[in-house]
Amino acid sequence: MAAKALTLDEAKQANFAVVEDDGRGNQAVHDVVVAMHANRRSGTANSKTRGEVNITGKKPWRQKGTGRARAGGNASPIWEGGGVVFGPRPRDYSKKVNKGTRRLAFAKALSERIKEGDVLVVDSFSITDGKTRSFAKEISGLTDAKKVIVVGNKFDETTKRAARNYASALLMSAAELNTEHVLYFGKIVVVKDALATLAGRTGAN
Repeated sequence: MAAKALTLDEAKQANFAVVEDDGRGNQAVHDVVVAMHANRRSGTANSKTRGEVNITGKKPWRQKGTGRARAGGNASPIWEGGGVVFGPRPRDYSKKVNKGTRRLAFAKALSERIKEGDVLVVDSFSITDGKTRSFAKEISGLTDAKKVIVVGNKFDETTKRAARNYASALLMSAAELNTEHVLYFGKIVVVKDALATLAGRTGAN
């Protein structure tokens, strides 16, 4: 199967909402990628305060007469095993991005990749024998990029099995492709029947 680079004119004919203004959409792309990274953070880091440490509250020595500084307990942060001052606490790092911004970011990222000639179109994509070797051969025949994503509406089980153990390429549904995917992979191979789905996700009517 031969691959052909998608041009901006062909993308417009396929009803893509192409963003050609160099300045428009850059902030949207930044906001979406930052939000995606933030939403993956677990926010579970936690340290114990002096009120939470499992330690005796007994006064270590009497108040007067020892020559040492007064000490009311050993949960203080200055003691070994004591609480932590201003340490990490569980928190939610997630950021919300509205639908319009996500759509603009996706359209902008895809438009830039099309402009650079990194979006390739194939009529079909399937691996009939389900072997990783066959999948690797097919990918290398399409492009020499180190990281490749193949986008289609649907892939059969044998094709999915063939791609499963090949780290340099990824199969992705057109409905699941996101801005980070578009930016990360060296080449984007799109099965022809998925163009309409991608066009719709850029905001085209």
